[in-house]
Amino acid sequence: MIALIVEALLKFAVVVGGLMTAAAYLVLLERWIAAWVQDRRGPNRVGIPLTNIKLFGLGQPLADGVKFIFKANVTPEHVDRTLYWLAPAVVMAAALCAFAVIPFGSVLPDFLPDEWGIKEPIRLSVAPALDVAVLFVFAVGGAAVFGVMLGGWASNNKYSLLGALRSSAQLISYELPLGLGILGVVAAAGSLRFSEIIAQQANSGWWNIAVQPLGFVVFIVAAFAEASRLPFDLSEAEQELVGGYHTEYSGVKLMMLLVGEYLHMITAAFLIVIFFLGGWHFWGLTDGLDSPGGDAVTWPVALARVAVLMAKVLAVILFFMLTRWSWPRFRYDQLMNLAWKVMLPWGVLNIVVVAAAIEFAGRWAAALGVSASMATALAGWAALALAVVLTAWADPTTADNRPMRTHPALRGNADETR
Repeated sequence: MIALIVEALLKFAVVVGGLMTAAAYLVLLERWIAAWVQDRRGPNRVGIPLTNIKLFGLGQPLADGVKFIFKANVTPEHVDRTLYWLAPAVVMAAALCAFAVIPFGSVLPDFLPDEWGIKEPIRLSVAPALDVAVLFVFAVGGAAVFGVMLGGWASNNKYSLLGALRSSAQLISYELPLGLGILGVVAAAGSLRFSEIIAQQANSGWWNIAVQPLGFVVFIVAAFAEASRLPFDLSEAEQELVGGYHTEYSGVKLMMLLVGEYLHMITAAFLIVIFFLGGWHFWGLTDGLDSPGGDAVTWPVALARVAVLMAKVLAVILFFMLTRWSWPRFRYDQLMNLAWKVMLPWGVLNIVVVAAAIEFAGRWAAALGVSASMATALAGWAALALAVVLTAWADPTTADNRPMRTHPALRGNADETR
């Protein structure tokens, strides 16, 4: 029992320390990418303090952290102090709790001393045996909206309140397509465990992005909105709301809010990789000794699985960053219309297609002369094409950039407006 507690505490310390370090240096990486996209110089001078060693700006996260701790750490007089201090803690706790069940690899071969009494592989997750891991991540992720609302309300600032209302409406609205996007994945795997979802993709040899492309599109769009990343950062649009719900925050409290948002992006990247990109599976490289999703692995296979998973996560994070600095911000009505009029129907269509594929994939495969996985993939891509065509047909303005006054479908409305 003591050995299990020590193992969990060690995992927790490694995860929290790794996440805080990763968040700090991913911010630096994003500033470099922003400079590259916008053709300017990013941070490249801060190195080791009191020396002339620059290290390509790798000391910048340390300098930023020290600045947050010692600069402008004040509490305005007009705020509700209890709720004002509670909000950053709620956002940070919700962001960290999600990583209790997210795996960072499959397993490590048993290397602990015999006296510890643990005779099984070390699973690379703080709580690996949770049967409802997917539901747990969604539950704690949804709790972040309470921190946002508390921060906006407690600030007693109209800009903060408007930002909190925007953000809460956005987060609640996109929870629905986010859940619909992974229902097909859960149905195909028959489990709510992340390891089982990865094993299902590894054993079939087909990642879910190829089998359920419509679900992938729905999930990744909703993940951008849930992480409040551009083009969906309406909760803190500086042109309209100064800084949104954290306008009145500074110092360590602001750092907790910003790091919490960044951790949500990292969580979204892990979920995208696990649900749709095969997790730690890569053909011919990360197969175990008994099965592609098995636990009987050697040290090279175990480390390869960790490396593959982290490489995929980093690639998704880079996609998040490039999107942020390449796309303009949506209007708020566009944001909500996208959730309720596009993503929600697409998510429902994906579930219907996946359910039909689970029931009839064998018959489709026999009729087409292909494998069941190929038949399911063909149905998924056909569903994606159908969704795009029907959406463009139902609302032509979504695929037409002509001004409203010259658009044939809207000319009458434009005349009435004038």
